[in-house]
This record gives sequence, C-alpha cells and structure tokens, in this order.
Amino acid sequence: MSAEGSGGAAGGAAAPVGVVLVSHSGPVAESVATMAAGLAGGGATAPVAAAGGTPDGGLGTSAELIAEAARTVDRGAGVAILVDLGSAVLTVKALIAEEDELPEGSRLVDAPFVEGAVAAVVTASAGADLDAVAAAAGEAYGYRKE
Repeated sequence: MSAEGSGGAAGGAAAPVGVVLVSHSGPVAESVATMAAGLAGGGATAPVAAAGGTPDGGLGTSAELIAEAARTVDRGAGVAILVDLGSAVLTVKALIAEEDELPEGSRLVDAPFVEGAVAAVVTASAGADLDAVAAAAGEAYGYRKE
C-alpha cells in the first residue's frame, strides 16, 4: 500500500512530513506514489503512501484506507493529503472533521494529483514543513506544458 521511503533524517533532524495520495483507483494511487518517491531523488525520501480504491479492490474511496495510510506515514510533522477527484475531497474533509480519525496535523492539499504529488514528496524529502509542502504542491497548478 505504500511506496514509503526510509523516513527520518540522520543526526536528529526534524521528522519529515508524510504524504498520502488518494485516488479512486488503487493502481493509480500506487503508481503515482512510486513515481513521486522515485523522482524525489537519492537518499531518504519522505514517507508516502497510496490510499486508492475500495478495500475490495474496486473503484471509489475508502475512509478506512485513507486513515490507515495517514497513520502509516505520520512522523509527527503533519500529513499532506492529495486527492484525485471530487468525492475523495469529501471523504478526506469528513475524516478531518471527525478530528480523531487522522493524525494531528493532517491537511487536505489543493493541488493537481500527479504534479502536486511529485512536488509534495520532493519538498517533504528536502525537510520542509507542512506549510511549505502544501505550498509547493499547490504551485504545481501553474506548471506549463507548452
């Protein structure tokens, strides 16, 4: 369920921000998590986990899978959650509203799914805090492809 890096940094450095990628498709979430971790470069990468599809492997979103992924990547520095489509937004917002379903400091990040995921994992792997990770992911809306 994850393409998780080694997490923490050497020498007592601050814990990394975790990243959760929520897609309606398990294979899409897994692939984007693997790609983002791979593009974060060598060395330790921030923890990243996929929460895709339903527990039975179908299309959709699962509050249980999202909460499990968030707990998996939480190192105490916050968790950036990126989603692919509208109902995933609603599921994450509901989990955040519950206040006890996700680790403290979990945040829904408004960003494009693939580009934002790469920016979030790269930025978190560089040791940035949750605000910087969210900002980098959101800036991916401005990436031009022409």
